[in-house]
Amino acid sequence: MILSADYHTHTPYSHGKNTVLENTLAAKEKGLKEIAITDHGFNHLIFGRKPKKLADLRSEITEAEKLTGVKVLMGMESNVISVDGDTDMAVNDLKYFDIYLCGIHEVLRFKSWYDMRNVMMKNYMAYKLGKKPSDKVVVNTTKTYINVVKNNPVDILTHINYKCFCDLKEVAKCCSDYGTYIEINTKKRHVSAEELNIMASTGVRFVIDSDAHSASRVGDMKIAEEILAEASIPLEQIDNIDGRLPKFRFSEYKAKNL
Repeated sequence: MILSADYHTHTPYSHGKNTVLENTLAAKEKGLKEIAITDHGFNHLIFGRKPKKLADLRSEITEAEKLTGVKVLMGMESNVISVDGDTDMAVNDLKYFDIYLCGIHEVLRFKSWYDMRNVMMKNYMAYKLGKKPSDKVVVNTTKTYINVVKNNPVDILTHINYKCFCDLKEVAKCCSDYGTYIEINTKKRHVSAEELNIMASTGVRFVIDSDAHSASRVGDMKIAEEILAEASIPLEQIDNIDGRLPKFRFSEYKAKNL
């Protein structure tokens, strides 16, 4: 199993350690065809990227592509900010980006107190206390993920079920229907082999991403290899390995709507 592309990496535009060029050089060294720069979304109160810096980021990406020959996608790991599936990637922002990632995070400016309570606080408390989440928490989080996928042209859901709890099969069904990938994140072990099998049974497609915050981790596959060795999913369901590249819904959306 050889990684073809890494679609989740961070730079100093949020809280990554290395530059766009350094991440891209690391991707080239590992033989990757593509890399995405996906710093945190605007509503993250500590690490959110600044809209006024988008032109600077695009300039660095263009330069990195010229110097390395690696395709570099300008993306964002957007934040879920409401139960209704709103994210901090506004419609007016879409034109600036090439790839659209989304995940549930803490320390955000949410749409309302109700959304902060139901999207983040209840999940985080169950996680922090090591307690089984209530059925209501699982139902709300499931609904939130599904609304995100239905209402936004999201390419990849990042580290699903990390510090949050949902019905993975129902979310995977929705992702399969809408053409959104589920990430196998190699920065943290966010799902078990059994949970991966449950999601795979819906026919959903996967990508393996490093979630690298330093160039040394770009293209890292260690955790994915460990989980996949325990799981029974066909590798053909993973679209960024062994020379394959994904077909992302956001690019199709942009071609039709922007």
